[in-house]
Amino acid sequence: MAKNNIGPKRLVVGAHYGLRDWLAQRVTAIVMAVYTVILLVAFLSANNFGYEGWAGLFSHQWFKIATFVTLLSLFYHAWVGMRDIWMDYVTGSVALRLVFQIATVVWLIGCAGWAAQIIWRT
Repeated sequence: MAKNNIGPKRLVVGAHYGLRDWLAQRVTAIVMAVYTVILLVAFLSANNFGYEGWAGLFSHQWFKIATFVTLLSLFYHAWVGMRDIWMDYVTGSVALRLVFQIATVVWLIGCAGWAAQIIWRT
């Protein structure tokens, strides 16, 4: 008899992050879209958009915070996507999938630290 993977007796695998990750992807995308609009408004309304203009824009604490929140949103958005890729496509070895996930987390935390250092550099 053929194996039936449809219906209530199907094999369900995965961590069941579904709705939470779907919502996280949408919320982080909205944060990034709002920041993009802020950048567009700043760019289109600027008289001097050279180094001095950028420095003036980043001299405001609210803009530094908005930039960092947006970058954190980007990193979390990337984490959700990469974790799903590792769970979907690295199926042979749980240890290998764990190595990829740990490497991704370490990389993203490093990027967040580097971003904070760049944004609040004196």
